[in-house]
Parts: sequence; C-alpha cells; structure tokens
Amino acid sequence: MIRAENVSFKYMRNEEMNHVLKDFNIHVLDGEFVVIMGHNGSGKSTFAKLTNAILLPESGDIYVADMNTKNDENLWAIREKAGMIFQNPDNQIVATMVEEDVAFGPENLGVDPEEIRKRVDRVLKIVNMDGYQTRPPHMLSGGQKQRIAIAGILAMSPDCIILDEPTAMLDPSGRIEVLDIIHRLNQDENMTVVLITHFMNEAIHADRVIVLDDGHIKLTGAPKEVFSKINEMQAIGLDVPEVTKLAAYLKSEGIDIPSNIITLEEMISELCRLK
Repeated sequence: MIRAENVSFKYMRNEEMNHVLKDFNIHVLDGEFVVIMGHNGSGKSTFAKLTNAILLPESGDIYVADMNTKNDENLWAIREKAGMIFQNPDNQIVATMVEEDVAFGPENLGVDPEEIRKRVDRVLKIVNMDGYQTRPPHMLSGGQKQRIAIAGILAMSPDCIILDEPTAMLDPSGRIEVLDIIHRLNQDENMTVVLITHFMNEAIHADRVIVLDDGHIKLTGAPKEVFSKINEMQAIGLDVPEVTKLAAYLKSEGIDIPSNIITLEEMISELCRLK
C-alpha cells in the first residue's frame, strides 16, 4: 500500500538545515495496522505528510498503491486512496452541518449525489454518529468531532487511512471512542491503518510497531518484540507500558514470568498461573 524508498527530507530550523528523514525505507502492506512512534522531531509526522503528498521528498520516492507522490497527475488519486486524519479535528471540519461536512470530500471527487447520500449515512453508522446528520459540528465533543473527521475521509472510500496523533487532544473517553473506530476499520473493513502516536497503549494491538529516531528506523517488529526492549526505548526518550516494566522487574527478581507482557490481561493471567 505504501512504499518509501531512500527518502530524505529536511527543513530550516534556527537558521540551520535539519534532516528529518535520512535514506528512509519502509513498506506498509495492504490491510496492515502499523503504528509509528518517536519523540518530537523524529520524523513521524513528516512521513505522514509525505505519504499524502502534502510534502514531497527531496530525494528518494514514496509510492501509494504504486503511484509516485512526485507525479502531479497522481495527487487526487493518492488522496482518494489514502486519507489523512490530523491531530486537531477542527482543522478538517469545513461545514456548519455534520452531513454537509462528511459529503464535502466525495462532492469534490464528483461522486453522484445519490451515491453521496448513501455514503454519508453508511460512514456515520460506521463511526457511531448516525442521527447526528443535522447537528452543527461545533456543538460536538472532541471525540465526536474526530469521528466526524474520520467519517469525512471514509466517505471518499479510501483503502488506507493515515492518522497523525488523532487522540492527542482528546480526553480518555474520546480517545477510547476513536481507537475503537480505528481497530474496527482495520479488522472489519480490512483497511490499511498507519497510526502515529506517542501513547504506548494505542500500539499494543498493532500488527507492527516502527520506532523512529533522528530520521531513521531504530526499532521495528511486533508490539511484544519492540516493547520488551525497555532500555533501548528509554535511551531514545520513549517509554513502554507499565505492565511491561513490571514484568521485567518481576523476572529480574527471579519470578517465572515472561518479560514481553504488554497488557494488563496478560499480566493477570500470568500471575494467576503462578498462584
């Protein structure tokens, strides 16, 4: 679905050119759920913008469904194929009524009005916002706004959705709502998901976690594999789930428990087994 080949990108900061990505390579497969993590400035948000052709690589190439983002003729096809959700949903809401906002994308793609009506109703059900068609978006909670932003992207029928820290501005309940939608899109709709986040618990159910540091991939693998490398994660300024640290501590104290536990349920199961 997404392929980055020897991609480099730099920008000006404090009157100096800073390389954000350096000879960066990554493949995201169809239907895969990939989480990208890294400290501020590691290049994760830059990568998201590159995949949607908001930015273009200075060297190397990015392909979305085999379409090169450098080719202007591919621009709208790429954005139809891979939709992007930003951190602040207010930056994506453009209309004064929910159904009008969700319809905005397909209208600009020239979709037939009858088909747009079907899509709007369908995607609002998917994001659990059916019945809110005539509500003004500014009256919604943060989590509801983010779900409307996701619905607006889904109305364009993408195969992939890229989310750049979509829960960073939400309260815990709003975060749970949005994460539930993301997981269901991946599992029920077989949609490719690229989730950029700094919340460890948002990564534990991913197919693959990619950790960036200084424009390079520092760690990659299944969540259990990545989070079990506690010292390496902390060395680059990231943490791991608390239960993973607890498991490592118990193991160091001689207790027979796996060191790659990443969920509370796993911890409870292992402790019950010991008992």
